[in-house]
Amino acid sequence: MIHYISTEHISLERLKEIIDEHYTLVLSEEAKNAIIKCRKYLDSKMEDIDRPLYGITTGFGSLYNVTIPADELSRLQHNLVMSHACGSGETVRPQIVKLMLFLKAQSLSYGHSGAQLITVQRLIDMFNEDILPVVYQQGSLGASGDLAPLAHLSLPLIGMGEVLYKGQIRSAAEVWAEKGWEPITLQSKEGLALLNGTQFMSAHAVWSIIKSMRLSRWADLIGAMSLDAYDGRIEPFLPLTHHLRPHQGQILTGARFIELLEGSELIKRPKEHVQDPYSFRCIPQVHGAVKDNILYVKSVIENEINSATDNPNIFPDEDMVISAGNFHGEPIAIPMDALAIAMSELASISERRTYQLIHGLRGLPKYLVANPGLNSGFMIPQYTAASIVSQNKGLCWPASCDSIPSSQGQEDHVSMGSNSATKLVRIVDNTERVLAIELFNAAQALEFRRPAKSSPAIERVFEDFRKEVPFIDNDTYMHPLIEKAISFIHQEQYL
Repeated sequence: MIHYISTEHISLERLKEIIDEHYTLVLSEEAKNAIIKCRKYLDSKMEDIDRPLYGITTGFGSLYNVTIPADELSRLQHNLVMSHACGSGETVRPQIVKLMLFLKAQSLSYGHSGAQLITVQRLIDMFNEDILPVVYQQGSLGASGDLAPLAHLSLPLIGMGEVLYKGQIRSAAEVWAEKGWEPITLQSKEGLALLNGTQFMSAHAVWSIIKSMRLSRWADLIGAMSLDAYDGRIEPFLPLTHHLRPHQGQILTGARFIELLEGSELIKRPKEHVQDPYSFRCIPQVHGAVKDNILYVKSVIENEINSATDNPNIFPDEDMVISAGNFHGEPIAIPMDALAIAMSELASISERRTYQLIHGLRGLPKYLVANPGLNSGFMIPQYTAASIVSQNKGLCWPASCDSIPSSQGQEDHVSMGSNSATKLVRIVDNTERVLAIELFNAAQALEFRRPAKSSPAIERVFEDFRKEVPFIDNDTYMHPLIEKAISFIHQEQYL
């Protein structure tokens, strides 16, 4: 299957399909022509330039007023990529690096960056061949582009750095020799085109949103199982209430729970209790707010990945080269921080439902085992969930409200969106673990309601889950079972 890179708007759903289904990327004729046209314009501009052009004929950052001789411009771009590869810390996971390659090629393909056709094509070759540069999580300030991580992404283009290829980390030069690829000689502005841009932040955001969308749907399904296992009430999910406060996510959540619990014997039983705790009764409001936030952040990130975010911007038709700030991460940093808060709340309310299930209320045994005391049962999985939720709270401090001046004050306000991005990934991963622990508990609790049944939709998930994770009679080693629960919610066929 082939995806043609062009000016056609690309959605996150389409991007997910390209990654999941291992599409081959091909530059459309439209993209090729735009890239070639921009490069030719820039080359011709260099012949009769009558003023300095930032990053093209000058140094970078606070060195913007240092003019570089024409015969040193290629070396200038080479030095830029090489010197800026100063990343540190943990490496970026391969799935996100692959997204970075796609997004960088997409951004350069619009014909406003001045990249050579061979440069964009090599990024595409790396994507298609699963040759993934080793990129580090730390080093970007989220302004002037994701300089350090994008330098590591770009090092292999000039025959330097390391790549992950066929399960092994190897030098790019060695892999290039095997492929018969020559290192690219960067032309004027190209290093800047590669390093300026928001592809590190954007790739983390794309990965996080796609996963958040799945986890939001799982949260509803798991929450519905927990509600039935807890002998909860259906009235808080009825549409009459939600039309009085018509937030879209709230309405959708109420409707989804009614659909998920259709046909449940348990939900229809007479209830002795008048109200449920907030973690059940307020699911439409909390899950709904998360849904609304995901949709908002998704719209922002889709706009970002369909943009040219380097600097300067080149406009051949207008005969203009404009030095501006499209590389600044603020437009996506603040939304990523907001999504981090939303996903943290999804985990927080999930942990509270787990707590209610093990509390020994409404006919359920303490810690969800028949012989508590001798058995600790599900006591400590709740501890684990609580620990993770607490860590999320610390990670929710918005990185985008910080700024540290750099480059001798020339870059005096930065977004720190790269920290927003890496924290967001951690929170999303944590939320997945907390939801898996709730599923582990909800399935256990549901068995104590037998012979009464939940809905066909819930029972289907329960039966398949039991093929992976058994009912716990007596204390056992639970870590592997939690890991199986996490793997189980990687699936999408129930959603």
